[in-house]
Amino acid sequence: QVQLVESGGGLVQAGGSLRLSCAASGSTLSTYRVGWFRQAPGKEREFVSAIRCGGANTCIADYADSVKGRFTVFGDLVKNAVYLHLNSLKPEDTAVYYCGASASWPLNVATKVDYWGQGTQVTVSA
Repeated sequence: QVQLVESGGGLVQAGGSLRLSCAASGSTLSTYRVGWFRQAPGKEREFVSAIRCGGANTCIADYADSVKGRFTVFGDLVKNAVYLHLNSLKPEDTAVYYCGASASWPLNVATKVDYWGQGTQVTVSA
């Protein structure tokens, strides 16, 4: 069983930045892969980014095309946490952002997620 808690969402102007955090407990990042997904009103939950971490805090990251070059995902095996840095934000990035844990890789579809956090709202104003 894995518990995930997201934090760091908020309201920001277009072009601004935010950092989202996903704290994991019940298992370690070296066991599970962690993905970030988002869901806007009336839309399906979509893949944003994912990370796979191994020994010596080495990690492999994956990104959706829509966020590549703007968002960066980091894993910290010591803190057992994953961070998503959101830069150059656009109004279309507005959504509830969820982190999810899975034993699968690649972790680029929501159906592969085994455990979900509660989500954190990101709102980008024009």
